[in-house]
Amino acid sequence: MENAFKNAYKGKKVFITGHTGFKGSWLSLWLSYLGAEVTGYSLKPPTQPNMFEAIGLEQVIQSKIGDILDPKSLNLAIENCRPDFVFHLAAQPLVRLSYQEPKLTYETNVIGTLNVLEAVRKTPSVKSCVVITTDKCYENKEWPYGYRENDPLGGYDPYSSSKACSELVVSAYRNSFFNSSEFGKAHETALASARAGNVIGGGDWAADRLVPDCIRYLNEARPIELRNPGATRPWQHVMEPIAGYLWLGALLYNKNTLYNEAWNFGPYDESVVSVEKVVREIIRLWGKGEIIINKEKHPHEASLLKLDISKAQSKLGWKPVYSIQNALDKTVKWYMEYFDNKDNIKEFTIRQIEEYTKSARSLNIEWSL
Repeated sequence: MENAFKNAYKGKKVFITGHTGFKGSWLSLWLSYLGAEVTGYSLKPPTQPNMFEAIGLEQVIQSKIGDILDPKSLNLAIENCRPDFVFHLAAQPLVRLSYQEPKLTYETNVIGTLNVLEAVRKTPSVKSCVVITTDKCYENKEWPYGYRENDPLGGYDPYSSSKACSELVVSAYRNSFFNSSEFGKAHETALASARAGNVIGGGDWAADRLVPDCIRYLNEARPIELRNPGATRPWQHVMEPIAGYLWLGALLYNKNTLYNEAWNFGPYDESVVSVEKVVREIIRLWGKGEIIINKEKHPHEASLLKLDISKAQSKLGWKPVYSIQNALDKTVKWYMEYFDNKDNIKEFTIRQIEEYTKSARSLNIEWSL
């Protein structure tokens, strides 16, 4: 573990927005374990229970509760941190909630991103900035092949559209204020965006997400309700894209503007499977459970979505480590450990990071060597 990501983060200051969320908590813990000095800026944990409190992250990193829609507070937090790296994860991340709260969704995901980039622009210490968006930023035509980074952006629902807008904001700032041709003259910041598929893993308690809903139903011995069992998604364990973010951040720091682009981090095609298949595997791993189909009318959600990850594979040397079966096994085991032994969940999570890194090393993936 100590050599992962070429020691890029050891002793460095890292600023993370959205650190109290599911992915932000995993990223914060991993960075802390790598020897980084981590400062998080976010709203309070969005669910109860939540990953942030489960692993005692407040005792591990510097945590500031704040809103990315409050530029004064955000600017002060970044100014005080003087980070080398910035990872922007704070967002309104739910499709169904975006139908109920479209204005909040656009404000958080677009203006919030703008505020973060403005704060970065005013902070000379930042050498590497990674903005995390989503695979849903693409104009989804539900075709059978994966979307590439140069495919058109779009979005049927407010969430997807807002993430496409945030990608446009990143592109405009990269061209206007962090242009590669001006690096070393007008600025010293490398800026990239990262797009990941449906992530799963221990510690996610969000409403209207498949795995957390399954765990809630199973733990309460209730049938699992499915809205769209045939929908197909690119499922991956949360550590897969986080490894991609960390490696991209390290390369931006060390190689400057060579990687100032958008990047997809998704699974292999074998892990692009239906909702029903995922749920049946979770039930098998849990040991019991049943499925019922909810036939009520629901807001539109895409039936098919895939990412093309060949660019990250060829240019970054990144590739997936876990199959969908491995990812689900690690996920279900995390929740079982949580329910059986909450006091041990931080150490259990760190062991999962160590196991993942060891598996990556066995595949000779560059970031792990």
